[in-house]
Amino acid sequence: MKAMVLNELCNLEENHTPLDLMELPAPVPAQGEILVKVSACGVCHTELDEIEGRTPPPYLPIILGHQVVGRVEATGSKANTFRIGDRVGIAWIYSACGRCTFCLAGNENLCPDFKATGRDVNGGYAQYMSVSQGFAHHIPQGICDSEAAPLLCAGAIGYRSLSLTGLKNGQNLGLSGFGASGHLVLKMVRHLYPKTQVFIFARNTQERAFSLELGAVWAGEFAEDSPEKLHCIIDTTPVWAPVVEALKNLEAGGRLVINAIRKEERDKDSLLQIAYPTHLWLEKEIKSVANISRRDISEFLALAAEMGIRPEIQEFTLEEANKALLELKTKRIRGAKVLRIA
Repeated sequence: MKAMVLNELCNLEENHTPLDLMELPAPVPAQGEILVKVSACGVCHTELDEIEGRTPPPYLPIILGHQVVGRVEATGSKANTFRIGDRVGIAWIYSACGRCTFCLAGNENLCPDFKATGRDVNGGYAQYMSVSQGFAHHIPQGICDSEAAPLLCAGAIGYRSLSLTGLKNGQNLGLSGFGASGHLVLKMVRHLYPKTQVFIFARNTQERAFSLELGAVWAGEFAEDSPEKLHCIIDTTPVWAPVVEALKNLEAGGRLVINAIRKEERDKDSLLQIAYPTHLWLEKEIKSVANISRRDISEFLALAAEMGIRPEIQEFTLEEANKALLELKTKRIRGAKVLRIA
């Protein structure tokens, strides 16, 4: 099979082609596993964190990619959940122990043995991948493969982030950063909380204009003061300065949810600008999002089908994976980037 493979960690600013196109043996599904012929795989900022070593794979080489859509090509023994030809999705959660207190409570995302697709095991930047049948998901009808791919991470993690805000209909929501996840959260909010106003903080004018097209009531730069105080803010940026700026825009008792696997170090000194009375006082909260559970994915896919959600996408071929990653690194973003895999 063809695959785009990460052979060594690097800085994308110095190496614009971190992945190598290689021919590898296709995986053979083990007991309880399915073999998936991949048709589309989303490109996520977490892949940048993997390549640049902020959340490094435990071994190299590795195939990245955790927003995987394809069809069941073969099944291992005792794999009877899916039939050959079924369309399935594979997300960031590849496996969890199933026995710890977190797993038993449905919080597999916190399992100490959590394994991530495309980081701890080979992912979807390839023509085939295998996965346990218990960690694959039926994809709803009526949405194409490329549109379904971002739902498995950008959508599901956005859904979890929104759930963690505690937002009530009519309260103000801020979105700090407006990429793949942010634009799907905005679509969700308009469906679930029709009286809520959404305020956008984004670096470039194209992202701000895009957010207004989708129904945001205001869009400004990270350092701007929002015209109204915000009850909740979701931060999806890779850096620290927007976190500090977001805190000053929170209403008393408000909550900032940080939706990021890792933050970059380059502007960490921004945290020294935090002033307790301005940024933290009056019972403001900061909460992080860690991974996603299978329940997040299944619930969000059902919601996406109900909403008829259609993410904005940009398509690339498998061989163009480096180009898609570089555009993500340089903030050339409108919606979600997806690899189409022949």
